[in-house]
Amino acid sequence: MAIIFAAISPIFLLIIAGNGLRRLPVFEPGLWRGLEQLGFYVLYPVLLFTTIVRADFSGLALGPAMLVLAIAWTLVGLAALASWPPLRARGVSRPTFSSVFQTATRWNGFIALAVAEEMFSPEGPAMVALVMAVVIIPLNVAAVTVVAWFTDSHANPMRTARKVATNPLILATAAALIVRLAPFALPGPVMEALHLVGRAALGMGLLAIGAGLKITGTGLSASSLWTPTLLKLGALPALVVGLSLALGIGSEEIAYLSLCAAVPTAMNGFVLARQMGGDAESYAATVTVQTALSFLTIPLVLAITVQLTGG
Repeated sequence: MAIIFAAISPIFLLIIAGNGLRRLPVFEPGLWRGLEQLGFYVLYPVLLFTTIVRADFSGLALGPAMLVLAIAWTLVGLAALASWPPLRARGVSRPTFSSVFQTATRWNGFIALAVAEEMFSPEGPAMVALVMAVVIIPLNVAAVTVVAWFTDSHANPMRTARKVATNPLILATAAALIVRLAPFALPGPVMEALHLVGRAALGMGLLAIGAGLKITGTGLSASSLWTPTLLKLGALPALVVGLSLALGIGSEEIAYLSLCAAVPTAMNGFVLARQMGGDAESYAATVTVQTALSFLTIPLVLAITVQLTGG
């Protein structure tokens, strides 16, 4: 446990540093919004692209791993939807529930990638990249659809499809898969330049994550905060590890998958909530709580996984 904790400490130190830097009067507030946009449109897509293109998937149990993720995420999504009637009875609004669903199902792949680089390189980052490539499209489709439905924004299927199709992470994933399947490789200097941009993405991205964390929305109820937090940080890792053991997946692959399941929700859902009339304030509060808790729960999940798998 101490080894795991030490390995992930640098990631969370950067997140804390980003939150501290945001509070200093040295930087203009617009800097952090610009860094967030740079990460979303350039840094993260380039990092995802280079990781997928350079990854070696040959030693990974891809079929069973993808089945585990599909079942686990579907069950958590259904559980989140099933929580709507009791939450509504407790006074949770439709826009707030759209943020409950998002924070229960979204995941911060870039925290997972940063931890994998520290602990499991090179196979771990390859698995994280593969998970990102597989789950980005269905998770975004589900999130946009649910937010549209619960905020009465009347997003039609064409508009939903357009949002998904123009998502930079989806475009980067598609481009990486095309390059992997192409009979020729990208020129060395091009790949090296992209790799340099990707290396900057993790550090700057973690600072931006920290800068975006803040508890707001004093009207946030305990049920709308803890329902998605328990589903995301508790139920999803438990399902992934349990299903992986049932399907006989190897101990190393289970460790990679449990890491992907254990990370907190992603910041980009905040932007979606703000654009489509969801409860962006409750989203920001839940992200903050999940990220703080994950500093303890990620090592716990990984340690339990090691004990169960004998890895």
